[in-house]
Amino acid sequence: MITGSIVALVTPMNAGGEIDWLALDRLTEMHVAKGTDAIVAVGTTGESATLDCKEHCAVIKRVVDVVAGRVKVIAGTGANSTAEAIELTREAKAAGADACLLVTPYYNKPTQEGLFLHHQAIAQAVDIDQILYNVPGRTACDMLPDTVVRLAQIPNIVAIKEATGDLERARELIARLPADFAVYSGDDATATELMLLGGKGNVSVTANVAPAEVAKLCQLAIAGEAEEARALNRSLMPVHEKLFVEANPIPVKWALSDMGLMDTGIRLPLTPLSAEYHQVVRDALRAADVI
Repeated sequence: MITGSIVALVTPMNAGGEIDWLALDRLTEMHVAKGTDAIVAVGTTGESATLDCKEHCAVIKRVVDVVAGRVKVIAGTGANSTAEAIELTREAKAAGADACLLVTPYYNKPTQEGLFLHHQAIAQAVDIDQILYNVPGRTACDMLPDTVVRLAQIPNIVAIKEATGDLERARELIARLPADFAVYSGDDATATELMLLGGKGNVSVTANVAPAEVAKLCQLAIAGEAEEARALNRSLMPVHEKLFVEANPIPVKWALSDMGLMDTGIRLPLTPLSAEYHQVVRDALRAADVI
C-alpha cells in the first residue's frame, strides 16, 4: 500500500506552453530528495486535460525513468471515455508506473451504475493497481460510498482519492472499506483530519511547493500524532488556501515559477495567475516559511 505524501505534480512548461523536460527532471529529483513518498504524473494538476496522448504518456515515462524506483509513481490515466482511459492505463503500465489514478468521468454525468461499469472495465482490461479519484467540484460527478464499496471488491482497485473535503464522507468510507483499501485525501485543507481518522495519505497540491513539510505532516498524522500534525498543518494553512485563489494549477504553477523552480508556462484555456493575486500567494508562502 502506498502511504504518506503523494504530490500531484505540475507539468512544467516554458512561456510558450511547451513541456520543459529538464525542469520536470529537476522537480522530480527535488521530491525524491525532500521525502515525498509518491509522485502523481499527469494527474489533473499536471494539466492532463490539455496534454495530447503522446505528451501524456511521455511525461509518465520520463518521471518513471528519473525516479528509477526510488519512490512510487502513480500515473494519471482517467478520462471521460472508458476506451481512452483503458488505453492510457495500458500505456502507463508499459511505462513502468506503479499504479494509476483514474478521475471519475467528467461532463458525461454517468449514473452510479455507469461509474461502476466504467472502473470495472478498466480494472479488467489492465492488470495494474488502480486508485479511484472522486472530485465532484471539478467533474460534476460524485461517486457515492456504496459505489466505492462495490468497486473495492475488485482486486486491483486498491484505493480512492477522496477530494470532496467532506470529513463525514471520509469517515464513512474508512469505516466501510476493507482495511487494505487506502483512503487518501485530495483536499489539502482537510487532509490532516482525514489522515487522523485513518486515511493513508494525501494527494497534495501544497507538496509541490513544500515537499518536506507535507511529507512530515503526513508522517505525523498517519502515526496519530494529532497535536504535532495539527500544529504543522496550521502553519501550512495559508498555502493550502491561497493555492486555490484561482483554478488549480494556476496559482501553484505561478508559485513554483516565482520560487525559481520552473518557467511560467501554462496552457489555454488556463491563463497565468492574475497580477492581483501575486502578492497574496507570495505572502502565503512566506507565512508558512516556504520561502
